[in-house]
Amino acid sequence: QVQLVDAGGGLVQAGGSLRLSCEASGVTLSDHAMGWFRQAPGKEREFVAALSRSGDNTFYSNSVHGRFTISRDNAKNTVYLHMNSLEPEDTAVYYCAAKSTVSLTRIFRTTSDFDFWGQGTQVTISS
Repeated sequence: QVQLVDAGGGLVQAGGSLRLSCEASGVTLSDHAMGWFRQAPGKEREFVAALSRSGDNTFYSNSVHGRFTISRDNAKNTVYLHMNSLEPEDTAVYYCAAKSTVSLTRIFRTTSDFDFWGQGTQVTISS
Protein backbone atom coordinates (compact mmCIF):
# COMPACT_ATOMS: atom_id res chain seq x y z
CA GLN A 1 0.00 0.00 0.00
CA VAL A 2 1.38 3.34 -1.07
CA GLN A 3 1.33 6.07 1.50
CA LEU A 4 2.75 9.59 1.50
CA VAL A 5 2.75 11.27 4.90
CA ASP A 6 2.96 15.05 4.94
CA ALA A 7 4.25 16.67 8.10
CA GLY A 8 5.89 19.81 9.44
CA GLY A 9 3.12 22.33 9.15
CA GLY A 10 2.20 24.73 11.91
CA LEU A 11 1.51 28.31 12.92
CA VAL A 12 4.33 30.81 12.42
CA GLN A 13 4.64 34.56 12.18
CA ALA A 14 5.21 36.32 8.89
CA GLY A 15 8.88 36.27 8.00
CA GLY A 16 9.41 32.90 9.65
CA SER A 17 10.38 29.54 8.23
CA LEU A 18 9.08 26.00 8.11
CA ARG A 19 10.27 22.73 6.66
CA LEU A 20 7.64 20.36 5.38
CA SER A 21 8.41 16.70 4.85
CA CYS A 22 6.80 13.99 2.78
CA GLU A 23 7.79 10.47 3.80
CA ALA A 24 6.81 7.59 1.60
CA SER A 25 6.07 3.95 2.26
CA GLY A 26 5.14 1.28 -0.23
CA VAL A 27 6.82 3.21 -3.02
CA THR A 28 10.36 4.24 -3.87
CA LEU A 29 10.44 7.99 -4.31
CA SER A 30 13.65 7.85 -6.35
CA ASP A 31 11.51 6.34 -9.14
CA HIS A 32 9.23 9.37 -9.03
CA ALA A 33 9.21 13.01 -9.91
CA MET A 34 7.80 15.00 -7.03
CA GLY A 35 5.67 18.05 -6.47
CA TRP A 36 4.23 20.20 -3.74
CA PHE A 37 0.84 21.84 -4.04
CA ARG A 38 -1.27 23.93 -1.71
CA GLN A 39 -4.92 24.72 -1.25
CA ALA A 40 -6.28 27.73 0.60
CA PRO A 41 -9.89 27.86 1.82
CA GLY A 42 -12.27 28.51 -1.04
CA LYS A 43 -9.56 28.18 -3.66
CA GLU A 44 -8.41 25.49 -6.04
CA ARG A 45 -5.33 23.42 -5.35
CA GLU A 46 -2.34 25.20 -6.88
CA PHE A 47 1.15 24.20 -7.88
CA VAL A 48 4.02 25.28 -5.62
CA ALA A 49 7.20 23.39 -6.53
CA ALA A 50 8.43 20.47 -8.63
CA LEU A 51 11.49 18.25 -8.57
CA SER A 52 12.77 15.75 -11.13
CA ARG A 53 13.77 12.18 -10.31
CA SER A 54 17.43 13.10 -10.53
CA GLY A 55 16.95 16.09 -8.27
CA ASP A 56 18.78 18.25 -10.82
CA ASN A 57 15.71 20.04 -12.14
CA THR A 58 13.35 22.15 -10.10
CA PHE A 59 10.57 24.58 -10.87
CA TYR A 60 8.65 26.97 -8.65
CA SER A 61 5.53 29.05 -8.90
CA ASN A 62 6.14 32.77 -9.21
CA SER A 63 4.64 33.36 -5.79
CA VAL A 64 7.23 31.23 -3.97
CA HIS A 65 10.27 31.48 -6.23
CA GLY A 66 13.29 32.57 -4.24
CA ARG A 67 11.66 31.75 -0.89
CA PHE A 68 10.90 28.01 -1.11
CA THR A 69 13.21 25.11 -1.95
CA ILE A 70 12.20 21.56 -2.81
CA SER A 71 14.68 18.76 -2.13
CA ARG A 72 14.81 15.02 -1.69
CA ASP A 73 16.67 12.50 0.44
CA ASN A 74 16.41 9.17 -1.34
CA ALA A 75 18.05 7.31 1.53
CA LYS A 76 15.16 8.42 3.75
CA ASN A 77 12.57 8.09 0.98
CA THR A 78 11.53 11.61 1.84
CA VAL A 79 10.97 14.89 0.02
CA TYR A 80 11.13 18.29 1.68
CA LEU A 81 9.82 21.78 1.12
CA HIS A 82 11.92 24.42 2.83
CA MET A 83 9.90 27.60 3.22
CA ASN A 84 11.49 30.92 4.16
CA SER A 85 10.21 34.50 4.42
CA LEU A 86 6.71 33.20 4.90
CA GLU A 87 3.79 35.50 4.19
CA PRO A 88 0.14 35.37 5.28
CA GLU A 89 -0.71 34.57 1.65
CA ASP A 90 1.17 31.28 2.07
CA THR A 91 -1.51 30.03 4.47
CA ALA A 92 -2.94 26.80 3.06
CA VAL A 93 -2.96 23.04 3.35
CA TYR A 94 0.18 21.75 1.65
CA TYR A 95 0.24 18.43 -0.20
CA CYS A 96 3.10 16.46 -1.66
CA ALA A 97 2.57 14.36 -4.76
CA ALA A 98 4.53 11.67 -6.60
CA LYS A 99 4.61 10.88 -10.31
CA SER A 100 6.04 7.60 -11.57
CA THR A 101 8.26 8.33 -14.55
CA VAL A 102 11.19 6.85 -16.44
CA SER A 103 12.57 10.31 -17.11
CA LEU A 104 15.31 11.50 -14.78
CA THR A 105 14.91 15.12 -15.77
CA ARG A 106 11.27 15.82 -16.48
CA ILE A 107 9.20 17.82 -14.01
CA PHE A 108 5.44 17.90 -13.66
CA ARG A 109 3.23 20.79 -12.58
CA THR A 110 -0.41 19.87 -12.91
CA THR A 111 -2.49 17.93 -10.40
CA SER A 112 -3.66 15.42 -12.99
CA ASP A 113 -0.06 14.40 -13.70
CA PHE A 114 0.50 12.85 -10.29
CA ASP A 115 -0.17 9.28 -9.17
CA PHE A 116 0.00 9.53 -5.39
CA TRP A 117 -0.84 12.24 -2.85
CA GLY A 118 -0.13 12.96 0.76
CA GLN A 119 -2.90 13.78 3.20
CA GLY A 120 -1.83 17.40 3.58
CA THR A 121 -0.38 19.49 6.38
CA GLN A 122 -1.77 22.84 7.51
CA VAL A 123 0.45 25.91 7.29
CA THR A 124 -0.83 29.09 8.90
CA ILE A 125 1.09 32.36 8.75
CA SER A 126 0.07 35.17 11.07
CA SER A 127 0.67 38.81 10.20
